[in-house]
Amino acid sequence: MPNSQTNQPRRTLLLTGASRGIGHATVKRFSAAGWRVITCSRHPFPENCPWDAGPEDHIQVDLANEENTFDAIEEIKRRLEGHELHALVNNAAISPKAEAGKRLGSLDTTLDVWKQVFRVNFFAPIMLARGLVNELKEAKGSVVNVTSIAGSRVHPFAGAAYATSKAALASLTREMASDFGRLGIRVNAIAPGEIDTAILSPGTDKIVEQIPMQRLGTPDEVAKIIYVLCTETSSYVNGAEIHINGGQHV
Repeated sequence: MPNSQTNQPRRTLLLTGASRGIGHATVKRFSAAGWRVITCSRHPFPENCPWDAGPEDHIQVDLANEENTFDAIEEIKRRLEGHELHALVNNAAISPKAEAGKRLGSLDTTLDVWKQVFRVNFFAPIMLARGLVNELKEAKGSVVNVTSIAGSRVHPFAGAAYATSKAALASLTREMASDFGRLGIRVNAIAPGEIDTAILSPGTDKIVEQIPMQRLGTPDEVAKIIYVLCTETSSYVNGAEIHINGGQHV
């Protein structure tokens, strides 16, 4: 279906983890630009969502479940109906906590928790990209993996499993950029720092004091960079990890 504003074929985004925070802002950003957005999350489509797409463009999937993820890939292909996929944004992630919301370190994270975190945060992104590689190739599309500042430094709130899964995803982004780039598919990552979402932990204000810009980032500030990485503005950017943290990493 053409985009009425540009008379060009409508572009399509597949986004995981769409129900809140960065994912929510990304849906709104792309929808406002005329894209079709297919969303994936553990939750059913919420009735009060602020964008035009309805349940027909939402897929409920447990990315920690390998079989469920493969089924979702087939469902995505069915909904694309042979059309191209212009962008895949791997935003879904989990970060389990100990009692009272305390950080799970490397000494107290069980192997089962570690496996669950890696299935969602690391394996699902490559499963989706490989499963939809032909649709991405047809569009000369873009993949954006959402990593984290916790992937490159020990974070006071993010657990060891989450941090190592994000470090692995950053490395995977480079590998994918090399492999998928030869097919005309660009693969990049964004690494957010402290973003003002519902999952902020108590004590975040202490971190903000150390950020040169002296404030939290907003979900839309992240969504804008995701959008740039999925459009022609970044047509020669491949294998990059862009830090969105107000200078927290310097």
